[in-house]
Amino acid sequence: MRHTRHLAPTDSAAEAQRHAYNAAFEELNLSWHWDAATYAGVQARGRDGLRDYLQAEHAHLLRAYDADFLVNAIETAKARYCKSQQPAPRTHTAAYARPAGYAHSAA
Repeated sequence: MRHTRHLAPTDSAAEAQRHAYNAAFEELNLSWHWDAATYAGVQARGRDGLRDYLQAEHAHLLRAYDADFLVNAIETAKARYCKSQQPAPRTHTAAYARPAGYAHSAA
């Protein structure tokens, strides 16, 4: 009998955040791509998780850059991406337009 592995539905907010990190990496010319498992492991520890990831996976960068500088650069690029993905504010318009020359008369 074959067992089928069922995957839990993906949290769309977490997926959006993971995508934002991947966009930040691209903007900063970092050839990184986080899959869902990597993102979950890193984000469980917040900014410390990102710092730990840098130390474990990309320690060579820490010879040239301060860890806090890299974390801030990544978080700033991520925030910029998130802001660019927000819908534009809605403007208020009249429910309908009156034809030119329309005059309302009181009866």
